[in-house]
Amino acid sequence: MNSIVKRSLSFRNQSVMTILLIPLLTTAQSDLTAIVKGGEILVGGLITLLSSSKTNPNTTTVESVCIKNKLNDKITLIITKQTAEGEEIQKELVIQKDSKECFYDLPKGVYSYEILLSDNEIFKKGEYRFKEKTVIIIKDENNDENKEIARETKRDSLKPIQTKTPTG
Repeated sequence: MNSIVKRSLSFRNQSVMTILLIPLLTTAQSDLTAIVKGGEILVGGLITLLSSSKTNPNTTTVESVCIKNKLNDKITLIITKQTAEGEEIQKELVIQKDSKECFYDLPKGVYSYEILLSDNEIFKKGEYRFKEKTVIIIKDENNDENKEIARETKRDSLKPIQTKTPTG
């Protein structure tokens, strides 16, 4: 009986030693940061697949409304909505330059909005109907027009290529 106990103890010691020595003798093909990033991608993909499979079209709220700020300074977005009872729902977001902020579980409906610049000047004002998940990009339309005007003047300033036409 003692020999059986000794054999099982020696076998356990050998297996423990093997488990402890294998990681020391081998090297991984990837470093730790690559493994962590891969795990994040895998978990993020699984969450997306599992959470987006059940969307109800009859819900009274919008899952998310995100706003991206492409202006040169921070902005403040204020949205307001009148409820059927006459109450006013008002929400406000401060969005830094080149960043994105979101409203979650926003009641569906028509909202009036105001976009204020950092000096409290009104950049844009209007109404928007939120009925599904949305991403809104706020950018300066005047800069795009100025770039187009600059391109046209640059084209006009180029000299035409002189070509010789064969005379017959």
